[in-house]
Amino acid sequence: MSKPALNAPLIRRPRRLRRGENLRALVRENHLRRDDLIMPIFITAADNTAREIASMPGIFQYSLDRVDAELETLLERGITRIMLFGIPAAKDAVGSDTWHDHGIIQRAIGHIKANYPEFYVISDVCFCEFTSHGHCGVVDDTGALLNDPTLENLQKQAISHAQAGADMLAPSGMIDGMIGAMRGALDAQDFAHLPLMSYAVKYASAYYGPFRDAVDSAPQFGDRRAYQMDPANAREAMVEAALDLEEGADILMVKPALAYLDIVRQVRDRFDVPVAAYNVSGEYAMVKAAAEKGWVDGDAVALESLLSMKRAGADIILTYFARDIALLLP
Repeated sequence: MSKPALNAPLIRRPRRLRRGENLRALVRENHLRRDDLIMPIFITAADNTAREIASMPGIFQYSLDRVDAELETLLERGITRIMLFGIPAAKDAVGSDTWHDHGIIQRAIGHIKANYPEFYVISDVCFCEFTSHGHCGVVDDTGALLNDPTLENLQKQAISHAQAGADMLAPSGMIDGMIGAMRGALDAQDFAHLPLMSYAVKYASAYYGPFRDAVDSAPQFGDRRAYQMDPANAREAMVEAALDLEEGADILMVKPALAYLDIVRQVRDRFDVPVAAYNVSGEYAMVKAAAEKGWVDGDAVALESLLSMKRAGADIILTYFARDIALLLP
């Protein structure tokens, strides 16, 4: 047997496994699928409305009489998990629309479950879109959020969404004890089967701006840093996640996603439950803006961004790209 020439080109194993898409696909470590994605939908109490959100091109506020076209498109593209956010007809100091039978989320759940039973409907459980002051619960005369009165209202909201037919609840307010309070209330009302996807690690992020435009939820005074997490903290995220898991959370979410992939990985490594990452409005808007300028390939950047979340350890991704990117996924 002849010896290889000493001057032969050296091709190491990693490069040998990159020669051609067929081989690359065979050895690919992570895969993004339509089944990984949840599409957020904004439902407004107004009539005859399909209003594009200026800071989120391609994303709309829909009234119940105009949302069917969006739902049908999602079904055609294989997206069957949705998260509902509501814009009420009127707001008040405690966000009471969130627990009334005639509330916009309750009516939206009823409409979708009656007409599109294929959908798995997740409801966001919070108050910021529904309160006149824009904070995530009850506040006192100084503007400070009151934890325990907010928990009582969260229980009412959770039961109301469950009775309306929600398949899963996703509390997003970062209120201490929210999972335990909701789990206890649900179990006492024969909703022990209903899972909770907790916004367990939610940072006080600058990436939320377009979402606040979408639901008119910017705080009228102060900010949310007293109850959302400091972006500088990582160890604290593990404490938050552990507490929610102890209280009965079934899925742990990290929000935002792209600037916090290290946190997604730590949650994945530490806890043996499904992990969700929320690809938030600001992350979506930046890609859309750059794509409109022709500076990036929008679909390619979206796919790469979502794949990074999978690689970091996310099992589930909430993303405004879901409807359109589904065309490119198995």
